[in-house]
Amino acid sequence: MILRYLSLIVLTVVFIMSNAYDIHALEPEELFSETAIVIDTKSGDILYEKDSDRKMYPASITKIVTAIIAIEDGDLQEIVTVSKNARNQDGSRVYLLEGEQLTLEKLLLGLMINSGNDAGTAIAEHFDRSERAFAKRMNTFVKEKIGTEDTNFTNPHGLFHPDHVTTAKDMAKITNYAMKNDTFREIVGTKVIDWVGEGWETTLYNHHRLLWDYEGTTGVKNGYVPESGHTLVTSAQKNGMELIAVTMNASSKYYSYYDTMALLDYGFQNFTTEMINKGQLLADAMGQEYMLAKNIYVAKQEDDSIKLAVSKDKQLVVQIGNEEKIKEDVLVEQKKNDLNPVPSKNTNVSASIELQVEKESNFITIVLVFIGLCMIILIVSVFQKKRRRKKMQERYTHSIAYSRRSRN
Repeated sequence: MILRYLSLIVLTVVFIMSNAYDIHALEPEELFSETAIVIDTKSGDILYEKDSDRKMYPASITKIVTAIIAIEDGDLQEIVTVSKNARNQDGSRVYLLEGEQLTLEKLLLGLMINSGNDAGTAIAEHFDRSERAFAKRMNTFVKEKIGTEDTNFTNPHGLFHPDHVTTAKDMAKITNYAMKNDTFREIVGTKVIDWVGEGWETTLYNHHRLLWDYEGTTGVKNGYVPESGHTLVTSAQKNGMELIAVTMNASSKYYSYYDTMALLDYGFQNFTTEMINKGQLLADAMGQEYMLAKNIYVAKQEDDSIKLAVSKDKQLVVQIGNEEKIKEDVLVEQKKNDLNPVPSKNTNVSASIELQVEKESNFITIVLVFIGLCMIILIVSVFQKKRRRKKMQERYTHSIAYSRRSRN
């Protein structure tokens, strides 16, 4: 019996500790990276974050921006001529030669699979003749098209510069935007390619190891310079849900991978993505109606309820559990139909009075008709009585005359 009780106590302690580990697995002190975030791609909702607004040095995850700009603004079959400046670029390379000519598409593969800094410089100079001018294009792009708030780029590859900064939150937004482009998605999901260049022939293996080591990974990019530590951006899919995780400034690439897998596991195990269908009508505090103009997505935990409301700024407020999220530019104000105004209380009262008057008028008409009929019947009756009396007098007179004649 004592052994039975002891085994029960041990099992209880193990259960409590295992649950405690699951619950606190993503506490900030448990992550090795200085800042981190994981978001749901469909809704853009943040599932977990650690100091994700802090400005950090991004290193080579900068190349995500360079690549999506080149894809959107360029022609992948354009021929790019490599400059001396690109040839002499520092850091990781695909060993381009000065004067070498290759397509923009091939440069993008070298940029994203082998993290070629020389490819990044060649792309920047192809578009804007210099890294500085291309950096202005990058900053305009991420601010105006994506809505970043704390990002500033000074080059296309991520080599250290004190003013070259971003945040985990901004990088999650940038990556979520880029992954909606099929070409970008295909490039960053490529594991292996054969590289045949004028200065280098080899097989390139994607530097992002989770493409092999974490089931469902679809990209995106890793990075490292001494000042930034190890940075990593990852996208993964499971059961119809896609997440993006960003980790910044881990002291080892293995720590950045560990943190990323923990973030992804947490997201997939605890959240689902649900769609709220367009066409729903909502009213603000003043009674003005709005229609949901497009389908929206929300990420929620199993027991979370979803409530919708309209803010003072005419934006959709989605309350998920105890947390409120603003979804901008999804509501359309409903105009009142002037041809068919909604009846007011006064209108209803007026209609009621008119109906009552109409009923009373009908009653009086019926009474008058009834009285008229009665009078007609009375007159006819009096006339018939007089006629009958006259006939009776005539008969009486005739009978007297007849009797007198009979006697004679």
